[in-house]
Amino acid sequence: MIISIAAHSEEPNHELADKARKFVRSIKTCNPTLLLGGYWGLMKIIVDEALKESIKTVLILPIEREDIEIPRDVIPIKSGCEFRCRSVILVRSGDILVSLGGGVGTEIEIMLAYAMGKPIYALTNTGLSTDQFAKAFPEYIDDRRVIKIRYFNDPEEMSKEICSGKVKGKETNFG
Repeated sequence: MIISIAAHSEEPNHELADKARKFVRSIKTCNPTLLLGGYWGLMKIIVDEALKESIKTVLILPIEREDIEIPRDVIPIKSGCEFRCRSVILVRSGDILVSLGGGVGTEIEIMLAYAMGKPIYALTNTGLSTDQFAKAFPEYIDDRRVIKIRYFNDPEEMSKEICSGKVKGKETNFG
């Protein structure tokens, strides 16, 4: 399973950093490949935890930040795209999208996943603007009802559902 992760580009508070680490540790049972859009802010915490857990990690880097130093065991893809274009590649390349909280970039990635019909799993109570999605769009983003967004307060419960193989209410080969 390839999991695209949308996450804040700024340093998170201690509580959100712990939730992200818990998610990474608990998703290991699925044997996923993680895709992220950079190695800074919350994304850096996720990547570092994934490496501790020996989870294959790929970064889709925007042209503005493609020369950053990244850990040796991370696979970099220099997209040649600016941030928003990079988000299209990030979302399109995954089997599912997991939002661990963020601002407009993460919100754009959620919207892209919805438009593409990708299953979306979103962590709530992050203290970031993506928390508003659960209020604004409790199930679907529009009347087309493309894909139901799954919201979770607990990152371990979210990973348990992802690993169970039930996406869009039917069995998958994820678990």
